[in-house]
Amino acid sequence: MDEKRNKATRTLKAVDFFCGGGGMSYGMQTAGVKVIAGIDYEPACEKTYLANIKDAKFINCDVFELNEKKLAKDLKLKRNDKDLILIGCSPCQYWSIINTDKKKSEQSKSLLVEFERFVKFLRPGYVVVENVPGVLRRKKESGLENFIQWLEEDGYVVHFEIHNTNDFGVPQNRRRFTLIASRVGNQEVAPKVCSNKLNVSDVIGEANGFPKVEAGHVDNSSFKHSVAKITPKTLKRLKMVKKNGGDRLGFADDPELQLPCFVGKDNSFKDTFGRLWWDKPSPTITTKFFSVSNGRFVHPEENRALSLREGATLQSFPKSFEFHGTSMEAIARQIGNAVPPEYSRRIALAIIENSNGKL
Repeated sequence: MDEKRNKATRTLKAVDFFCGGGGMSYGMQTAGVKVIAGIDYEPACEKTYLANIKDAKFINCDVFELNEKKLAKDLKLKRNDKDLILIGCSPCQYWSIINTDKKKSEQSKSLLVEFERFVKFLRPGYVVVENVPGVLRRKKESGLENFIQWLEEDGYVVHFEIHNTNDFGVPQNRRRFTLIASRVGNQEVAPKVCSNKLNVSDVIGEANGFPKVEAGHVDNSSFKHSVAKITPKTLKRLKMVKKNGGDRLGFADDPELQLPCFVGKDNSFKDTFGRLWWDKPSPTITTKFFSVSNGRFVHPEENRALSLREGATLQSFPKSFEFHGTSMEAIARQIGNAVPPEYSRRIALAIIENSNGKL
């Protein structure tokens, strides 16, 4: 179905739980869904969210303390509204394979259960959940198994799958668990895979509007082409790393540059100090993508880490998207934690098509 006709035929509305800086909301909005509100406990996300999500409210609160009836009243939400989408992309640190402090992130493992409270109360037409694959591997512990069972018993048609966002228009390998539940019609709702996959060279580099800069470059404009500083020794290391996909083995035999922790471990942690490939999708953009020592986040040619805007672009944020934060780390956290907007847009288009076809 033609995308423009999809957008014009019907206006769905959404509430985005755990919205962060607004990646999921922005994709939904771009597809034609009216985003009513974003909910997040992190106040640092508010300015970014409101700068980009038109006419939406930002509710700064802890979902554990949020009451279903009060939320419905405040946002004028109706129960059993088939035009309503509830989105729950909760923080995923506890279920992630990335080395995180499990004790510190303990509370995050219960967020799906908290989101379920609002789904059960409001019974929206559509439910969207996005998270790391770990929630599916440990579906009983995460609460996912019981949630899916309730959805199906309540008449929802449930689609869930592990997707790589590179299959959906994002220039990045990012594996995510996605659930889309619908009680509009009897068909599963799933985003359509795109035929042309994007690589790094399709979106960043001089040809795509990213001028060459050095480590430590500060860009105070809204473009945010800012780059983290590195030490003189780190600069020497990067100069030894082969262009276009090279790794730290380029300096492994140099006793001055080799790090003690990597001695005798040439086959381990090879992504650290590694460069991106021009002709491949980027690796998963984490909250540490601005650091050369936290993954394969070195520019394919330049001797520096990715800039804030390059990381955002690899996450499929448009160049016009405004990021606000008090530090590079704060903005990188918003970018790395976000649902890629293009992936969100494709989820929204699938929901719109289902809604238009079943009314």
